Amino acid sequence: MVESMISIVVPLYEEEQNVPLLVAEVAEKMADHDYELILVDDGSTDATVAAVKAARLHDDRVVLVELRRNFGQTAAMSAGFEYARGEFVVYMDGDLQTDPGDIPKLLQRLKDDDLDMVNGWRKDRQDASLSRNFPSKVANALIRRTTKVRMHDYGCPMKMMRVEVAKNLRIYGEQHRFIPALADLYGARIGEEVVSHRPRQFGQSKYGIGRTIRVLVDLMLVVFFQRFTDRPLQLFGPVGLISLASGLFVDLWLSMDKLMFGAELAARPMLQLGSLMIVLGILLFGIGLILEMQTRTYYEATGRKHYSVRKEVKK
Repeated sequence: MVESMISIVVPLYEEEQNVPLLVAEVAEKMADHDYELILVDDGSTDATVAAVKAARLHDDRVVLVELRRNFGQTAAMSAGFEYARGEFVVYMDGDLQTDPGDIPKLLQRLKDDDLDMVNGWRKDRQDASLSRNFPSKVANALIRRTTKVRMHDYGCPMKMMRVEVAKNLRIYGEQHRFIPALADLYGARIGEEVVSHRPRQFGQSKYGIGRTIRVLVDLMLVVFFQRFTDRPLQLFGPVGLISLASGLFVDLWLSMDKLMFGAELAARPMLQLGSLMIVLGILLFGIGLILEMQTRTYYEATGRKHYSVRKEVKK
């Protein structure tokens, strides 16, 4: 790790026209800072890689990470974090809609408030209102309500964090939108700062309403990680016990009805329901126990901790 250097991570997919402008703008607006620009090509089929290689000939601060195929934005972001060498890591998109000139402002906010991460807020967003803004507003409201992390713009493509936070994020699928929630799970102190947002100049957006379903699925996973990752039995155990108790009550009540009043049970669906609830309760509780043992085995086998230390004060 290089002290005080900023690693700027930019995933790229079909952005050949934007690469030269991006490199030039970063060089202009970050002239007073030590930085590296990590451009991660996510399996582009156009001349994006060639454009990055051409930029490297004139600026040795440009780093090319070329993925073998299109793995998605989250994977490209994770690869960039892995290669980061700076003390601070900035994530931004390569479509020129975010302004590299905001990076010093985010750095100052992070240092002044002793934060671990500063999330950007596109207060004046310059996107199509239906295909981008509306799904984003719905997603932000849902994420804010379920994760309890209070941010205006979870999916903002401008974030700064300390390198230890970036390298300890475990992001998959479409989870780049949930970085503030995952950083909160890690124990990071998070702030928010208004950043500029500009209309796209070249290329086409890769986002749209079709990604909403995938975001919802990943949101369920993030909520599980946030609340039950270290104690899965607390989720499956109570549900299993309630189902088991309800099934026992139903079958006991039917048995009493049969013994005391001679009721015919063969044609009553409540008997099958009670038996099903008993089996379901045993299965859910058993799943909770298995996951609990797997969690303990994971931590003991990998040596990972279920906590994170922010600072160590030595005598």
